[in-house]
Amino acid sequence: MRYNPIPSELFIRNRKRFAHELKPNSLALFNANDTMPTNADGTMVFRQNNDLFYLTGVDQEESILVLCPNFPDEKWREILFLKETSEMIAIWEGHKLTKEEARKQTGIETVLWLSEFPRVFRHMMTMGGVENVYLNTNEHYRADVTVQTRDARFIEWCKSVYPLHQYQRVAPIVSALRSIKSSEEIALMQKACDITDKAFRRVLKFVKPGVKEYEIEAEFIHEFIKSGSAGFAYTPIIASGGNSCVLHYIENDQTCNSGDILLLDVGASYANYNADMTRVIPVNGKFTPRQKEVYNSVLRVKNAATKMLRPGVIYFEYHKEIQKIIESELIGLNLLKKEEVEKQNPDKPLFQKYFMHGTSHMLGLDVHDVGNMHAKVSVGQVWTIEPGIYIREEKLGIRLENNVLIGEKENVDLMRNIPIEAEEIEELMNS
Repeated sequence: MRYNPIPSELFIRNRKRFAHELKPNSLALFNANDTMPTNADGTMVFRQNNDLFYLTGVDQEESILVLCPNFPDEKWREILFLKETSEMIAIWEGHKLTKEEARKQTGIETVLWLSEFPRVFRHMMTMGGVENVYLNTNEHYRADVTVQTRDARFIEWCKSVYPLHQYQRVAPIVSALRSIKSSEEIALMQKACDITDKAFRRVLKFVKPGVKEYEIEAEFIHEFIKSGSAGFAYTPIIASGGNSCVLHYIENDQTCNSGDILLLDVGASYANYNADMTRVIPVNGKFTPRQKEVYNSVLRVKNAATKMLRPGVIYFEYHKEIQKIIESELIGLNLLKKEEVEKQNPDKPLFQKYFMHGTSHMLGLDVHDVGNMHAKVSVGQVWTIEPGIYIREEKLGIRLENNVLIGEKENVDLMRNIPIEAEEIEELMNS
């Protein structure tokens, strides 16, 4: 395991909170993600279903969690099913969880092998007074699921075998729970941010005219892996010059030239929790006056947004206020004229030419984490704050992004130690 063990108390508490939200006489089931194929006999790196991980801490494929809080026999109220290992599996794939290891890691006493699932599940569905069955689907508002998942296959099977039970959605419950981070989760996210900080400082010393974007990517992954991270939280954006104006540029194959800026949108993953940072640096170690002017405009917007995103705020109302601030900055940068803004079509505002994405999203086990974007912002949530200005005609894209914990009295910037002032970045690059 790359990361330090997570106390089982976190997962015990998460399951209790989840069970409290279920209707009486309910059963809930969570499947591990599939191991996805590539070509021939290749597979992608396994990535656990985040809801299953949130409730168990188990990072192993082919695992199933069944929760039935009102089952008559207490030992069947929480069951973890695991793939049984063998000498051959141990030789070819390595160690898999033993029952005792799983009990210690999850706090679940009843741990069974996957081969026992059909018999036990039928007993629970038919003998335990189960009326409501909660099953999981990916209901993220940005999701575009084009392959049939293990959850989808299970839903089809379960409904065909047990058609008269009442089926319920897990996603709204778990999304609400996961959006509020515990102290243990905040510590893991802080670790991901701290690793990202170390890697960024490494890159500041490495970047110079003539390096390739992918060489910079290699510096990040080196520091991430060295520090116990599983790697990038998402495909990194290493965008020099005009590439900085492409929001999801991931080719990372161009040469960084003197006089250009370099936009870095990267984050480390640690214990499945994620960081999401964006910084912009000058390739030659010195911002031009125009680059610094735009940079400081975006930094002012980010600082204002950090103060504005507070408990009780509605995200979409906050985003509209940030758009107004951006509009004012664009006028100050001579990119928009005040008289044109006053006459603009409100359905096609002029600022969208230079700022075309959201200001923030929730962060956690998913980089674009689950949660209700229309609900009021709550204490304990973690949000990104990432305004930007993209001037394609100048090949100049500036985006600055920090990860912020919403606090009761004030917000806590989890990336407060990562250099962001233009002068500090220049000083570190030239020291």
